[in-house]
Amino acid sequence: MGDLGTRGSGLGTRFDSADRRARQFAFVRAASRLLDSAFAVPGTPLRFGWDPIIGLVPGIGEIVATLFGALVLIQAVRLGVPRVVLLRMLLNLGIDLVVGAVPALGDVFDFAWKANDRNYVLLLRHERAGVPARSGDWAFVGAILTALVSAALLVVLGAAWIVVALGRLVSP
Repeated sequence: MGDLGTRGSGLGTRFDSADRRARQFAFVRAASRLLDSAFAVPGTPLRFGWDPIIGLVPGIGEIVATLFGALVLIQAVRLGVPRVVLLRMLLNLGIDLVVGAVPALGDVFDFAWKANDRNYVLLLRHERAGVPARSGDWAFVGAILTALVSAALLVVLGAAWIVVALGRLVSP
């Protein structure tokens, strides 16, 4: 009786959907702000959030911050963001995780990169189903994938060079 007779009638569906969407956006904005820009450095335009603070904890800080950042990504999936944009959001988090894990440099990087704020902006730009990804999204994903493949090839070539060099040292 408390639902004013809308249960099963379909009358509340449009409003429930819009309300749920608004709550999802409010959650994503709050999470992004909390992680990347909740605090201001007095007398400067600089802002930071809990991400760089949590990242100071050796070993687990970056992982915990990335897991919180993944909540933004989950909401983006629920809101129908194009796949290439989801990949770009995932790469933003991955860059934050990998570079943030480097001692000292990673802590400074966390203050500047702000993966969650970047992902929130991407979400706002692409949240409506059917809104195509921009060429810049494809270019970013392509550049990152090219860099990752290049880095992997360098690691493999470096490892092969070390094996050959060690083989020459061991051989009579």
